[in-house]
Amino acid sequence: MRTSINLQIKNPTAFKKQLLNWSKQFREAIFLDSNNYEQKYTSFDTILAVDAFTSIKTDEINAFEDLKQYQQTTKDWLFGYLSYDLKNDTEELKSKNFDGLHFPELFFFQPKKLFLIKGDQLEIKYLNMCDDEVEEDLEEIEQIADFSSQNSDSSLQIHQRISQEKYVEKVSNMLEHIHRGDIYEANFCMEFYAENAKISPVEIYQKLNEISEPPFAVFFKNHKQFLLSASPERYLRKENDKIISQPIKGTAKRHEDVAEDEKIRQELISNEKERSENIMIVDLVRNDLSRTASKGSVEVEVLCGAYSFKQVHHLISTVISKVNSNKSPVEIIKTTFPMGSMTGAPKISAMQIIEDLEETKRGLYSGAIGYFTPENDFDFNVVIRSILYNEENNYVSFSVGSAITSLSIPEKEYEECLLKAKAMRQVLS
Repeated sequence: MRTSINLQIKNPTAFKKQLLNWSKQFREAIFLDSNNYEQKYTSFDTILAVDAFTSIKTDEINAFEDLKQYQQTTKDWLFGYLSYDLKNDTEELKSKNFDGLHFPELFFFQPKKLFLIKGDQLEIKYLNMCDDEVEEDLEEIEQIADFSSQNSDSSLQIHQRISQEKYVEKVSNMLEHIHRGDIYEANFCMEFYAENAKISPVEIYQKLNEISEPPFAVFFKNHKQFLLSASPERYLRKENDKIISQPIKGTAKRHEDVAEDEKIRQELISNEKERSENIMIVDLVRNDLSRTASKGSVEVEVLCGAYSFKQVHHLISTVISKVNSNKSPVEIIKTTFPMGSMTGAPKISAMQIIEDLEETKRGLYSGAIGYFTPENDFDFNVVIRSILYNEENNYVSFSVGSAITSLSIPEKEYEECLLKAKAMRQVLS
C-alpha cells in the first residue's frame, strides 16, 4: 500500500524546518517534533504527514465507534485529534459553554505522504498512488530557504475570559466541593482569546516551539483550523501489548541561577501539595488502565519524577500496563479518555463540576492529538500549552489550568495559570 524509501540527511535541524514550511501548501498537515528531548518511550524524533487520502470528521455522538471502524478499515497510518468534549460520548455528560473556535469534536486523516525522522535517518512512506512524486517533492523541500513569514498581526489584543477576582471566586467554590467530599481534585481552566486576529500559524508555532522546546510539539492544520502546540505531556502510548501513560501534575518555574534552579527543583520533589496532586491522578490513571489491562499488569514505573523544561520543572509519573490482543486501540483510548491530569478525581464528578464553573467549551484544548500505526500502535499527547486558531472567523484561543486540591490557595493557582500562559502571550503579542 505504501512505498518506503530510506535516506540519510546531512542537517536534520534544517531539514525539519524545510519540511514544516513545505507542509503549508497542503489542506491537511501534521508536524510532530520531540525537539530531541531524551525520553525512554519514543519511536521518532520528528514526523510529518500531509495531504489526506481519506479522513473522518465527527461530532460527539458515536465518535469512538466511528473512529474504531475507520481505523480497522484503513489499517494504515492515521493522524488526528480527539477533543475533550468527547467525554460526552463516554459518559452521560454535556458541553454547553461558549465556543469561539467551532472545531469538529474528532478529526483523523490517512496521509498520502509521510516523513519519519530518527537521528539523521529519514524514512519516506508514500501511498503507491503518488510514490512517483518523491523525488520531485524532495527537490522542492531542499530549495526552501525562508523559514518564516511576516503575515502575523503584531497588535493582537489578548482578552482574559475570567478575571482574577472571578477566578478566585470560582476556585473557592471548587474548594467547597472538595471540603464536602464531592471530589478530591479537579483541573480548573480559563481561556485567553483574541478576535479579528490574523496570524501566520507556522511562524507562531516556530516562535512558541523555540521558547519551550517540549517533547510533544505539534503543528496541525485542517484547512483553516490550526493547532500550535508546545505540549510537554504524553497522554497515552501503545507499543505492542504495552500501554504507557505519563501524567503531569506539579509545576515550578525555572531560575537563571543554576544553584537556585536546582533548589527549586528539589523543593518541587518534596512539596506535599504538588506530590498529592500527582499521586491522586496516578491512582486515577491506574484505575483507567485496569479496565483494559491483563490481570495484575498495571504498575507505576516512575512516581513523581522531576523533569526540567526550558521554562518550568514538572513532576511526571509513568504508569504502564499490558493489554490482550483482543482489545482494539480505540477501546483502550476510550476507557481512559479524557486523561486524568486534565479532569480530576473522581473523574465524572470532577468533569460535571468543571463544566459548571468554567466559562468556555474546552474543545481540542485538553484533548489529545497524535497517530495510529498500521500495526495498531499509537501515541498521543495532551493538548496543553497550545494556541488554537480558526482562520475562517479570525479567532485565536489558548487556555491554561491548574489542579485544585484541598491544599490549594486560589491566588497561588492563579499565579500558576499566568506562568503557564506566559509563552503563548509572548508569541502572540
